[in-house]
Amino acid sequence: MVVGHDKRTGADEESPPEFQAAVAGLHAARLRPEIFCEEMPAPQRIAPHAAALTADVTVDGIEVGTGRIIVLHDPDGNDAWQGTFRCVAYCRADLDPDLITDPLLAEVGWSWLLEALEGHRAAHIAASGTVTRVATESFGGMADEEATAQIEIRASWTPCTAAGESYDVVPDIAAHTEAWGELLCTAAGLPPVPDGVAQMPSRRGQRGATGGRGARR
Repeated sequence: MVVGHDKRTGADEESPPEFQAAVAGLHAARLRPEIFCEEMPAPQRIAPHAAALTADVTVDGIEVGTGRIIVLHDPDGNDAWQGTFRCVAYCRADLDPDLITDPLLAEVGWSWLLEALEGHRAAHIAASGTVTRVATESFGGMADEEATAQIEIRASWTPCTAAGESYDVVPDIAAHTEAWGELLCTAAGLPPVPDGVAQMPSRRGQRGATGGRGARR
């Protein structure tokens, strides 16, 4: 699916050239075909300029993960970001309920993000975030329903050059978006893409035939 351009959710002719280039990178990222990706309204109060994508991960018509990534830009810089750009990402995926009690699950979940950024050479600084485990059990009239579990990863980081420069540069937002896509698929339990296998443009994906969520594969 090709994402339509909407001035409310991305860059327009009045946006700084640096932000327009960043949004172009956001849309140019190549993600796996299991990811259905489309543009979404971005928050307007966090930074002067923002663009965002949302995505669902489907396997055999079953949604197994969802997420979003937001690219923020403040031409004047932000001391908390240590730069003029900031990436904000969210990921949620189903888990085997037996894994929810693993004491290392949160640490492993955070490592998925860092490894994805490193693997895509998405240089960054000032990364922060949380990993949340959610377990659901049903009782009473719903006691027959199976227990479910999910992992949620919320993170933000400042994209920069390989030398650590984060001011007066346009970061490779495509690489950061591709890392986010890898995080989605890793959390959803998809096997890694073999070396040499091409991935698809971010605006193409598969929408499942059914709307329900399935257990992690």
